[in-house]
Amino acid sequence: MIPRILIDSTQVPGGGEMRLFSRGDDFFISLGREELMTSRMSGSEEALATMTAERVTASAPHFLVGGYGMGFTLRAALGCLPRDARVTVAELVPAVVAWAKGPMAAMTGDSLADPRVAIVEEDVGAVIAGARGAYDAILLDVDNGPDGLTRPGNDRLYSDRGLAAARAALRPGGVLAVWSAGADAKFARRIREAGFRVDEVAVRARQNGKGAKHVIWFGARD
Repeated sequence: MIPRILIDSTQVPGGGEMRLFSRGDDFFISLGREELMTSRMSGSEEALATMTAERVTASAPHFLVGGYGMGFTLRAALGCLPRDARVTVAELVPAVVAWAKGPMAAMTGDSLADPRVAIVEEDVGAVIAGARGAYDAILLDVDNGPDGLTRPGNDRLYSDRGLAAARAALRPGGVLAVWSAGADAKFARRIREAGFRVDEVAVRARQNGKGAKHVIWFGARD
């Protein structure tokens, strides 16, 4: 059996230790005993980008992606967005960006060097709160979705106030896309009550259409 090797670890703001492992060509990021993400499953993260791009009508869109994860959403967005698009990635944990540029660099190719990309090492909630009408799409793949796992502060993103801030940060016709590890009836109701026209889509975790079903909510702003 190929051993799992610890590559690096870092403290997460608010508490907890995040660790990066490799096993052969695969990578895993965990927090405590919870496995947050793996390079074996990228299908739903890629769908987050491609399905959002299908719903955005702006000719030169500005996407905000929070957070970076393993870079699958960013890579997929760059693959389907026009050359004059912009993609801002907000990642709270600096080590995640360092891992993307170091041991996991081959996974996303030259995505981080793409001139359309800007990396902001900041809480995506703070980025959203400081913007008004700045984005054509906001893509949230933070924590485990609305059911927070890594840090309580993430819950604010999915609260009534957080959804109102996201709506204000979007341009008319913009889209809020929220990834989740599973269904959440309370959040589905909350995002509708926040004034979005909502489409809820179940997406398989793996690129081959297999694996667990994840959920993406697409909320369109009028």
